[in-house]
Amino acid sequence: METELVAIKERNQRVEADKAWETSKTRRTLIAVMTYVVVVIFLFLIQAPSPWLNALIPVAGFIFSTLTLPFVKRWWINAVYQKSK
Repeated sequence: METELVAIKERNQRVEADKAWETSKTRRTLIAVMTYVVVVIFLFLIQAPSPWLNALIPVAGFIFSTLTLPFVKRWWINAVYQKSK
C-alpha cells in the first residue's frame, strides 16, 4: 500500500512538471527561436527576398497563438466540457 502511494506521488510530480513545461515561457521561446532558424534556412535555400525579416511571420503567428489559446481553452472548458457533466 505504501509503495503504491509513493508511486502515485512520483507520477503526480512528473505530470505536474510536464504541465509546467507545456505552459512555460522557456518552451515557447525555444520553439520560437527554433522556428525562426529553420524558416530562415529554408528561405535562404529557396532564395526568397528578405529571409531575416520574412522569417518573423511564422514566429509571430506561433507566439500569437500561444497567447490566445489559454482564453480559448477556458471558454471551451466552460462551454463544452461543463455541459457534459
